[in-house]
Amino acid sequence: MRFSNIRLLALALLASAMLLVWPAAARSGTITVATAATMRYAFEDIIHIFQRKTGHIVRPVYGSSGNFVSQVRQGAPFDLFVAADLKYPQVLLEEGLAMAPVQEYARGRLVLLLPKGSPLKADGSLADLRAAFADGRLKKLAIANPRLAPYGERAREALQHAGLWQAIEPNLVVGENVSQATQFVSTGAAQAGLVALSLAMAPQLRDHTHYAVVPSHFHQPLAQGVVVLKGSNPAAAQLQRFLMSPQARAILKRYGYEIPHAAGPAPK
Repeated sequence: MRFSNIRLLALALLASAMLLVWPAAARSGTITVATAATMRYAFEDIIHIFQRKTGHIVRPVYGSSGNFVSQVRQGAPFDLFVAADLKYPQVLLEEGLAMAPVQEYARGRLVLLLPKGSPLKADGSLADLRAAFADGRLKKLAIANPRLAPYGERAREALQHAGLWQAIEPNLVVGENVSQATQFVSTGAAQAGLVALSLAMAPQLRDHTHYAVVPSHFHQPLAQGVVVLKGSNPAAAQLQRFLMSPQARAILKRYGYEIPHAAGPAPK
C-alpha cells in the first residue's frame, strides 16, 4: 500500500511539473531574422535576453539590407526584417511582403575607422583622409556596397560632401556589407574605413582599432527600421515589440545607437 501511495505521489508531482512546463513550451518557437550587419553585436545581446524571457529561439542571419529584400522576394523564409534603414522595409511593405507598421527602432552613426598604428589621423571631418590620399598614406579605403548597404550609401554621401568621392573611388575596397568592410580595416586590408559606430564600439574591435564619428550633416540620417514579414511565425511580432522595449534600447545605446524620440514607449 505504501508503495502505491508513493507511486501516486510521484505521478502527481510529474503531472504538476508538466503543467508548469507545457504553457512555456507551447508558446515557444523559432524566429528567423534577416538582420543588418551593423546590428551584429547589439542584436546578439538583445536576443540573449529575449530568448531567456520568452523561451523562443532566435536565428539571426546577418547581411546587407538590399540583399535581404531580394531574398524575401524570392521566398526566403524570414520572419522578421531588422534593417539598417527605413527604405528597404517600406519597399517590402508596399509590395505586400510585410505587415504594417514599419517601426524605427534606432538611428546609427557613421565613423572613420582606423587600425591601431595607422599613419592616418582619426579625424571625423575627413580632412586628413584627403591629405593621406594625396601624400600616399592611404592606399585603400573600405566601405560597404552603396547599392546594397545603407551604411555604404551614407559613406558615399559623406565622401561626396567632403569632395573626395570621384578621386578616391578607384581606391575603394567594397564589402558586401558593413561588417565585411569593418573586417577589411581590422585585418589591415585597408588603411581606413567608413563604417558603423555600432561595430566600431564592439569589444572585439576595441583593442585593434580606433575611430572618429563623422558629423551627421555629412550624409542623410541612418534611421533604422524593423518589420514583420508576411507568413511569419507569430512570435516575430513579439520580438519586434521587444526591440522597442527599454531593455533593448539600453543595449542599443551601449553600442552607440541613438533612440528616436518619436518611438515612444514600447508597444503593448
